[in-house]
Amino acid sequence: MKTIKPLRDKKNTAVLLIHCPDRQGILATVTEFMNKNSGNILYLDQHVDRQEKIFYMRVEWELDNFAIPAEKIGEYFDTLIGKPLQMNWRIYFSDDVPRMALFVSKMPHALFDILGRYTSGEWDVEIPIIISNHETLKPVAERFGIPFYYFPVTRENKEEQEAAEMKLMKENNIDFVVLARYMQVLSENFVKQFPNRIINIHHSFLPAFAGAKPYHAAHERGVKIIGATSHYVTSELDAGPIIGQDVTRCSHVDTIQNLIRKGRDLEKIVLSQAVYKHLQRKILVYKNRTVVFN
Repeated sequence: MKTIKPLRDKKNTAVLLIHCPDRQGILATVTEFMNKNSGNILYLDQHVDRQEKIFYMRVEWELDNFAIPAEKIGEYFDTLIGKPLQMNWRIYFSDDVPRMALFVSKMPHALFDILGRYTSGEWDVEIPIIISNHETLKPVAERFGIPFYYFPVTRENKEEQEAAEMKLMKENNIDFVVLARYMQVLSENFVKQFPNRIINIHHSFLPAFAGAKPYHAAHERGVKIIGATSHYVTSELDAGPIIGQDVTRCSHVDTIQNLIRKGRDLEKIVLSQAVYKHLQRKILVYKNRTVVFN
């Protein structure tokens, strides 16, 4: 299957993500920097966490007539605004297409959803590799023409296999990782290589219904809501900054199979929404929380 590239007319833009101690005039200072240098602002959103006294902002602007060369924008911004205002900031350019590695195990629903969006041109991303601890989904990768790498993981070889996976990702210039129902716990060392750049999805029965058969346990208790949570991975299992969540209602008429189907539908949608927000540079992480811009 040949990958179809996005058909939309992509503008030459830059995105600036900022968080810093709140004070008067930050918004005006940043927008003045854009305006003085002939930058046409396309999108601007900001938020103030009054409890933490932190200011958050995302601004996107056109570069075609911008007075500062792209390679110098960061240097100018940091000198004039970033350092004086104690900003944590990062700039992204629209011509830098992110490279995503997919990690999978045996369940195909999240993988098919992601690859469908990718091949239809819905996302501006490259997927150079798919990595798995099982060979079950290799035919899916082959169908979409993406190289598949099998790394069987045991307690004895985990460190060695993760080192090989990280080497492969470095060779393929991977920017971020998506765990599309990858049923392995990543080591602390692995996670440290991709801070806030590993996206996971899981059902929201945790911690009440942990273990291998959460839907069976939930069915026994007669749950009335099923949920899914997407988050960035940290060294603390399933406790990283939450990106998105959603729920669907169920009732006594739902069988275990119905609960599983509803849960998997949620998982693939919530995961794909999280990946899209990440690709759009609309997520800011502070401590263990996220600000997700519209």
